[in-house]
Amino acid sequence: MATEITDTEINPVGAVAGRNLTHGMLDTLGRAIVTGRYESRPFPTEAEIAKTHGVSRSVTREAVKMLTAKGLVSARPRQGTVVQPASAWNLFDTDVLRWTLERKFSVELLRHFNQLRVAIEPEAAALAARYGDAADIQAIRSGLEQMEAGESGLTDPLEADIAFHVAIMRASKNPFYAQFQSVVSTALRTSIRFTNRIKGRSANIADHAAVADAIIARDPAAAKVAMARIIGDVLTMIGEE
Repeated sequence: MATEITDTEINPVGAVAGRNLTHGMLDTLGRAIVTGRYESRPFPTEAEIAKTHGVSRSVTREAVKMLTAKGLVSARPRQGTVVQPASAWNLFDTDVLRWTLERKFSVELLRHFNQLRVAIEPEAAALAARYGDAADIQAIRSGLEQMEAGESGLTDPLEADIAFHVAIMRASKNPFYAQFQSVVSTALRTSIRFTNRIKGRSANIADHAAVADAIIARDPAAAKVAMARIIGDVLTMIGEE
């Protein structure tokens, strides 16, 4: 029988330890749900989870609450906690998106993601050209410079590419677009790796420079077209794969 481990036994700073344990339990259960471990058997009770994993009931309870908020499970009268169908999962939640992408590589999911990007990022680039301030422009330039350095192996080209796109989302000054940056960052890690394997190289610097140049020139129309071209090329590659 597993010994129940309390928050304070793990770490004298109980609150910090509790958060770490809760997020660890969340990750374990979330991955198990997304990989289909509970497709043919019922989701365990909080008591069963606590016993199996050797954590406190409070940690288990909080993790299950977080799973519920993410749309992965729901509590039903007389049935207990039930795993929800994939259609109910919140794909805008970065944990759910990450677990889904890691579960089994899906070109279809990447296609759907980039279809969403092409509906959002070109307009974000246009807004960045209108409203981006000096700090935003510097962040966009920095992202592009990091991408260029990545070509020579001086920086991580993947992280640089993500930083460039995130800087543009922030420069839009639209809080809804700015919050989309977490989804973009999470999914781009898989999308960029996949398209780079197809191309045999990292991102096209000239295409990204065209977006940056248009934003710096305060040309919303050109920024929108240049960003749409980048994502359109990705959709073409995914469609051809």
